[in-house]
Order: sequence, then C-alpha cells, then structure tokens
Amino acid sequence: MFGRDPWGGPLEISNADSATDDDRSRNLQDYDRAALTRQLDETQQSWLLAGPGDAAGKKKKKYVDLGCMVVSRKLFLWAVGSAVGIGLLIGLIMLIVKTVPHHHRPPPPPDQYTKALHKALMFFNAQRSGPLPRHNNVSWRGNSGMKDGLSDSAVRKNLVGGYYDAGDAIKFNFPMSYAMTMLSWSVIEYKAKYDAAGELEHIKGIIKWGTDYLLKTFNSSADTIDRIAAQVGQGDTSKGSNPNDHLCWMRPEDIDYPRPVYECHSCSDLAGEMAAALAAASIVFKDSRTYSDKLAHGARTLFKYGREQRGRYSPGGSDPAIFYNSTSYWDEFVWAGAWLYFATGNSSYLQLATTPGIAKHAGAFWGGPDYGVFSWDNKLTGAQILLSRLRLFLSPGYPYEEILRTFHNQTGNIMCSYLPMYKSFNRTKGGLIQLNHGRPQPLQYVVNAAFLASLYSDYLDAADTPGWYCGPNFYSTDVLRKFAKTQIDYILGNNPQKMSYVVGYGTRYPKHVHHRGASIPKNGIKYSCKGGYKWRDTKKPNPNTIIGAMVAGPDKHDGFKDVRTNYNYTEPTLAGNAGLVAALISLSEVTTGIDKNTIFSAVPPMFPTPPPPPAAWKP
Repeated sequence: MFGRDPWGGPLEISNADSATDDDRSRNLQDYDRAALTRQLDETQQSWLLAGPGDAAGKKKKKYVDLGCMVVSRKLFLWAVGSAVGIGLLIGLIMLIVKTVPHHHRPPPPPDQYTKALHKALMFFNAQRSGPLPRHNNVSWRGNSGMKDGLSDSAVRKNLVGGYYDAGDAIKFNFPMSYAMTMLSWSVIEYKAKYDAAGELEHIKGIIKWGTDYLLKTFNSSADTIDRIAAQVGQGDTSKGSNPNDHLCWMRPEDIDYPRPVYECHSCSDLAGEMAAALAAASIVFKDSRTYSDKLAHGARTLFKYGREQRGRYSPGGSDPAIFYNSTSYWDEFVWAGAWLYFATGNSSYLQLATTPGIAKHAGAFWGGPDYGVFSWDNKLTGAQILLSRLRLFLSPGYPYEEILRTFHNQTGNIMCSYLPMYKSFNRTKGGLIQLNHGRPQPLQYVVNAAFLASLYSDYLDAADTPGWYCGPNFYSTDVLRKFAKTQIDYILGNNPQKMSYVVGYGTRYPKHVHHRGASIPKNGIKYSCKGGYKWRDTKKPNPNTIIGAMVAGPDKHDGFKDVRTNYNYTEPTLAGNAGLVAALISLSEVTTGIDKNTIFSAVPPMFPTPPPPPAAWKP
C-alpha cells in the first residue's frame, strides 16, 4: 500500500506491520525459548523458583533501587553510615576548634619608649585642676580650684579647670598653652602610633582638658577681644608673708587662701601661643566639626588681638615675669601663623609667617647662644621645621619659596648643631647635651631637641630623602635618630647615676619629687599653709608616687640630688613632660612613620604663582 508522505513522496506501508496478534505471540515464544537455553546464576534461579511475594521481598532486602541504578543494600547502608559518621566527625572538630581557646603567638612586648609613654601621660592626670573625671586614675588627687576666677572680685569669671604648672598650684597659661600645642603636634604627626599604643583617646582627653580651659580665659565666641586671663594663682613671695601658691605647702584640694587672676590687655606672646594651641588642637579634633570650628574661631580671635595689641604678657615686675618671662613675641607670630594656616587654609596666615621682617625680628637670621634651642619661650625652631614640612611635601613656590628655603636650610643647620662632632653645645661626661649651657633644669630642653631631631628624620624619610648636608658632609637620617635615642636613653636610666628621671619608670627613680600633692598624704587631715612644711622638709620619700613626672634633671656634671626642697633637681613641669611625650611617641618602634596629609587637610590645592616678568629693557 502506498499513502501520502506528509514530508513529500509516497508512503509505503509494510505487510509485516499488519501481522496478527497470534503471529507476534508466536515470535515472542521463540525468544523465550532461546532465553531458557542460557544458564542462570543462583540468584536469578531463586527469583524464578520463589513465589511472587518471596522473590520480590528478598530482592528488596538485598538490593536498593535508586532509580538510576540498583546497588547492594549492604553497600548502600555502609556508604550512608560512612557519610553520616564523617559529617559528625567534622562537626565535632569544628565544635572543638570554636570552643577551645586559641593560643596565638603573643604580640611582642612594648619597647622601652612605649612603656615610658604610658607613664609620662599619667603626669597630666595628676596635674588636673577642677572637677576630676572618673577615669582620672590618680587615687590621691581630688577636685580642686573649684572657685578659680569666681572668687576674684575684680574678675568674676569662671576659670575652673586646666592644669597646675608644676609642683605648685599656679595655672600659668603661657607654658600650659605651649604644652597643649606640643601634644597636639605629636598627635597630628603620630596618630597611628598613639592608636597602636592604646593611648589615642587618653591623649585627646588630655588636650581637650587644656583647650576647654583656654577657651574660658577670653571671650572665645567674639571676633574681637581686649583682654586675656594669663594666670590663676600667685607665686611671688618677696612682697610679704601673705599666703600664696609658693609660700604655702598644701594639697590643691585643701587650698583656702586667695587665688588672684592676672589679666593682660596687651600680650601678643601669650595670645600667639594660645592661638597656636587652639589651631593645632582644631586639627586633632577635625572629626568633631563643631568643636574643631570653635577652636579655630578662638585661634583667629586670639591672633587678631595679639597682632593689634602689641606687647609682652610678662612686663618687668609682674608675677609671670618672675617664673615664665617671655623675651619676645615675634617668634609666636611665626609659630601661630604657621599653625593657623594649617588649621584654616587661609593664605594670609602663611604670608605673615613667611614675612622676612617678622622672621628677622624673631631671630631667624642671626645666631646667639640660644639659637636653635626650642622651648616654651622660643618657638622659632619649631616654626621653621613646620614650614620646612610645607616646603618638603607641598612646595608652594613663589612668593614663599625664598623664605621657606631659608627656613629649610636653617633647620638643617640646627640639626647639625645637635651632632657631637660640631661642638655647638657642650655635653656632660655621661653624654647629655647642654642646650641651656649648664644652667639648671636641663631636661625640658633636651626632650624638645630629641623630638625635633626624630621628627625631622621622619620628614626626610617620608620625602624619600636619605639625609641632609652639614657643610660638605652628608649625614643619613639614622644619625638624627641616634642622637634622639641617646638623649632619651640617658633620661630613662642610661646615665652615670643609673637613675631614671621619669618617676615610676625603671627600678630607680626620684622619690622626693618637689610636688605638694605627691608629698602630703591623703589621710583626711587638712594641713595649714605652713603646717605642710613638715612634709616638705621630711627626708622620707613622698607618700604618693607621681607616675610619669620627668623631674628637672641633673647638673652639668651628671650629678643629681634627690631632695624635695631643691626644685632645680626634682620639680617636674607641664612643658617638660609635653616634650617628653612627643619625643617618646616619635621614637616608639611602631613602624608607621608620620601622617603626611592630615596636617594639610584644610589647605587648598596649591598652584604656584609664577614670578613677575622682568622689567622692560631700556636702552
């Protein structure tokens, strides 16, 4: 038969396809007959011989049909059991790993500079005035100076807070501001190191305690001011026997005598240093916009006042002149101008800081015995290094390049003066540099030089500069670090006395520190102004350990007298400890280097102005 193929062409239907069912059945029987002639194995025979139910049951017992394959039940159960067992074993191992404490290799112990840093910061906790925070961690201190400013009828101003300067209870705002500037500078440069040491929040709290107080000493919300509170308390004992902070030997918590406030109406030096402190702190707290802006505004107000109302804060005969006499205010103009530029990005501050006339008045172009000695009185060296930093990393070019190059070269010369081969300064037999030419209380100047040397070496490293020139001689940055380390090592105990001059560090340190609070026991007894003399004059060690206090230091022969009444050996100061903290964090062995960019966060992008064309040629 033929039919139509739907794909085209004839469709043939085979006769075989029309076979009857009988034919198909007959053919299948032939196939079955052929299958029976094949030998069956024992299992297959049992299937055929068993009844329908028995065969199916035994088959199900011995084999498992997985759909795609038939496997032995024993093999299947063994595989499943193994998988479950392995899973339980893995879970048990994971549980053990999570619950058993891990014994990681402990971090390396802190280096000696980091250990000393922890101590040195504690000194500022011991110096706090006002209502102490809960976490102050100095058990023998309590609230004090709670009526400062308010008890002076001529001022009637809240001046509670801040820091006592040294072993007395006077708040000298000039060195206190300098200490806050130094601490802020160290945080700006070495924030990562402080964080690694676990001290970042601690030092920021120390700085804020100081800047909160400084904001109280003038009208910080105004744009124009006419006065600053320069000092709280009085120390001159030459004008009679009236009780004051130097005549009396009392715990700050027990003071009951008057604490007059000294105000100044023309104090460019104090205004400049306070402006530097607030400007530097505004960079430290830049993540807290409201507080940072408040600090920057206060710094601008102070600097404006200092520029308009010229004068020194410590005129002859005044109480500040006896203890912290300022020799000039021109160095504060350069110092504060640099900090205000970094804090605000306003180029007018940079223009002022790089004015050759101001630099000349500040002593930038002449030597002298104290040239290059950085201290609470002379900020020029610090300002020059700050502005050298600007040249190294931003290179602003004209019109600043000439004076910045001069500052940079002079910074190099100052670094050379620290090296023993140039003999710019004498050294004791034990190796301590005599930056104050053998005068008492040398350590505060030594720590400042160590900080600047270590910091400048980090500047050069960050600028991919291997060293600097001293005349024709080239020295690597390692030479500067070696100088800084030898000086700080001397202070920490590597000296002829084998004594650490930082209280609480090492096994041997001063026990008769010239400090009222540390020398009088906290025993519930209030000693009168002169009743505390028995504690001042006793030869017994202080009942309270003022941890972290760096004392004034040895004499020019490496000699040291651990005598409470001799403040030239045993009295610590805010300014000295601030320099110590800065030097220690710089030398600590956390290898992070300086923070190159944070200090420039407010500085706009620089496009150097091309110099003016030469004058037209005239025949």
